[in-house]
Amino acid sequence: MKEDIQYTTTKVKLTSRKVTVVFFVLAFALSIPFLVIGFITEIEIMPGLPVAAFSTICPMIAALILVYKENGAAGMVTLMKRSFDYKRINAKIWYIQILLLMPFVMLLSFVVIRIMGTPIPLPIIKAIPTLFLCILFFVAALGEELGWSGYVIDHMQNQMSALIASFVLGLIWAVYHYIGLGQVHRSVEWIAWWSLGTVAMRIIMVWIYNNTRKSVFATALFHMMINVTWQLFPINGSYYDPRITSSILALVTVTIIVCCNPRTLTLKRNKR
Repeated sequence: MKEDIQYTTTKVKLTSRKVTVVFFVLAFALSIPFLVIGFITEIEIMPGLPVAAFSTICPMIAALILVYKENGAAGMVTLMKRSFDYKRINAKIWYIQILLLMPFVMLLSFVVIRIMGTPIPLPIIKAIPTLFLCILFFVAALGEELGWSGYVIDHMQNQMSALIASFVLGLIWAVYHYIGLGQVHRSVEWIAWWSLGTVAMRIIMVWIYNNTRKSVFATALFHMMINVTWQLFPINGSYYDPRITSSILALVTVTIIVCCNPRTLTLKRNKR
């Protein structure tokens, strides 16, 4: 019996490894047309956001293709339904982390920038434009999170601990944006600091995902808040300093790692 369990576990790991590699290759391949259009046009959808940003739908498309191959149209429907799987979030206190963590981080970033002597203006936040940003960025977040959270992270967690899986996915997620960042002329130093924050945010997102019974809706909401708070940062994110924000996010992530079981990224007192 013990040998059968070990054999099954090994088989699951091998299957998940193959699916993971295929998913990433497919997601990157699907993004190529958007990256090419970005090179040709150099158009920004909004300040700091190149045409390449439309590649956010590619992780979802990659996941849908693989799910269709595995389970047909029914599998695709099941995956899409996870866009609004808010019923998985039993402990409503998680909405505090989901909706307020990024505003807190960005507010703290604003204060630090002010303390450092940079003459940063106050943010201008208007209800209707902010609501529009929330809708826009939530839809865009689903394009990514149905792939990153709804599909590939579980396969990665079949092969390694949640902490390592989230770290690896965070690195890949960062690399996925590099060409787009280059198209809006971000410096190497800027991208390096931004990458630190991106990896930290992915660890936070997997922490949220695993503690909300694997809710894609939860991670998409958090992803939405990342982009909304960036655009609301003065002026349209032009004063955003990845050195400061990423350092704060890294401290948040270290706190999570210390308090959680690295295998599951759930609280150490949990026996799940």
